[in-house]
Amino acid sequence: MKHYALALVLALSGLAAPASAAEVGDDGLHKAAWMRDTFLYLRDDLEEVTAEGKRMAVMIEQRGCIYCKKMHEEVYPGPEISDYVSENYVVVQLNLHGDREVTDFDGESLSEKDMLRKWGILFTPTVIFLPEEVPEGASAKDAAVAIMPGAFQKGTTLDMYTWVNEKRYAFENEEDFQRYHARRIQERASGQN
Repeated sequence: MKHYALALVLALSGLAAPASAAEVGDDGLHKAAWMRDTFLYLRDDLEEVTAEGKRMAVMIEQRGCIYCKKMHEEVYPGPEISDYVSENYVVVQLNLHGDREVTDFDGESLSEKDMLRKWGILFTPTVIFLPEEVPEGASAKDAAVAIMPGAFQKGTTLDMYTWVNEKRYAFENEEDFQRYHARRIQERASGQN
């Protein structure tokens, strides 16, 4: 009976981890179901993902990152976000300090840590959202349609994934991400969605 009471107290206080939180792999990074383990040849990965009718994002994380943990325990497990990402994206994860070889869209092959240094990535988590086609000679960072550096709340995260998936970055209506996000906040507050 004591165990049930303790579990109830933890659940009600918000201290218990959500049931669908991503597991942590041997590399110390969280592993969500919507992440794909690839050979890290980014052009091939993008072609495969696009053929599936999904968008590709590159998520950069590191072992011990408290903000990565927050995202994987508090933000991504929510069904609205995890379902949306799973249905619309394939996410390739890179380790800020990793040694796996990555081949960029421009053909350059480097270790994860050297590639991320090349791209100027300073924060984890960082999500790089890619277009469906990357021009020859462009790096992933140069081709990105949006970059989300850091940890954000559920609404901001969902709005960014939605804004990119709907290709709103290409619209000429001047609703950049901040305007889109502000509109979505108002819609949620008024119960419109």
